[in-house]
Amino acid sequence: MNILEVHGLCKNFDKFQLKNVDITLEEGFIMGLIGRNGAGKTTTLKAILNLMNNDGGSISICGLALPKDEIEIKKQVGYVFGGVNFYPEHKIKKITNITKEFYENWDENRYKELCQRFEIDQDKKFKQLSSGMKVKYALAVAMSHNPRLLILDEPTSGLDPAARDDLICILQEFIEDGQHSVLFSTHITSDLEKCADYITYIKEGQVIASAEKSEFKNKYLMVAGKKDQLTEELNAKLIGCHTHQFGFEALMKKEDEELVLSTGIESAEPTLEDIMVHIERR
Repeated sequence: MNILEVHGLCKNFDKFQLKNVDITLEEGFIMGLIGRNGAGKTTTLKAILNLMNNDGGSISICGLALPKDEIEIKKQVGYVFGGVNFYPEHKIKKITNITKEFYENWDENRYKELCQRFEIDQDKKFKQLSSGMKVKYALAVAMSHNPRLLILDEPTSGLDPAARDDLICILQEFIEDGQHSVLFSTHITSDLEKCADYITYIKEGQVIASAEKSEFKNKYLMVAGKKDQLTEELNAKLIGCHTHQFGFEALMKKEDEELVLSTGIESAEPTLEDIMVHIERR
């Protein structure tokens, strides 16, 4: 079953547009949403949650349709956006006691387990938490009402490497039963290398690629060579070519691999970061 289906999503602003965004996510998988700042990632996530009036398209979550079934959908979705800001003067335990009243499926044991794992002090005021701890708390709340879909916008940006690794483990545990999924927007593509099953790439408000992670990466090669190897024919096939005093490096579509073999230049499997950097450089 598809836990999320987005078809033809459009949103028009004065200087920006989401253009016919399509996203499909099955149960039991993690999808990474990538793209540079201003590409439309956060706008897409907010539109999926009906936090803005969309100008076109359809959205289905857990088999329910937005906006008709919004209340029921929001019971089954946990979400964390950047710039988390609960009531700054209230203690964590008070904020939680207020928040959990909105969720009939609130799991107090799960909440306590996550707070212990994240080392969240219930007696601290929200404003006393570091930026990383604020993210951890928001995640603990988002995951404590048994959501089937987690929507996360830059959740790891304020976390140290150990905490990021712990979060990735939690996300992988979350989908283990095959009935839960995660839509995960981040600039830290190394996190997606570890946990994402699918990658959706947004550029200038449009989805330019959406595929299983290995399939997405296998479409490209990282290539490098000396300046005298950079022929006109080869240069025409390169993506985001960077030249320097020793030669060049670039991205290339795997379908053009024959040129690599004929010119003798070096090639390697690209990372998600390599792909994103070179596509955006183009």
